[in-house]
Amino acid sequence: MKPYSDEELMAMLADLESDRVERKASFKGEAPDKVREAVCAFANDLAGHGQPGVIFIGARDDGAPMQGFAVSDELLRQLADIKTDGNIAPPPALLVEKRHLAGADYAVI
Repeated sequence: MKPYSDEELMAMLADLESDRVERKASFKGEAPDKVREAVCAFANDLAGHGQPGVIFIGARDDGAPMQGFAVSDELLRQLADIKTDGNIAPPPALLVEKRHLAGADYAVI
């Protein structure tokens, strides 16, 4: 799976959420369940895009960064564990990374 370029990710952040793009302000509360649902939906690719979906953690609904949000090693580990925590079967292909876009850090799945 080839990672998206910074330019591609910034365009996705600026656009509306869709069947390929999801945004979450944090990975707390209901967010872990919603992220798993999005990962499952993107893995199924029912729209037939043939491209991976993207989930931005640390982004508001309008794509703007959450003030004070930090991408920690623990957050990246929690996101990577989604693949093998037993809640999605079969385990999807998943790339988790910290990306610095337009002056802000995001966790990107």
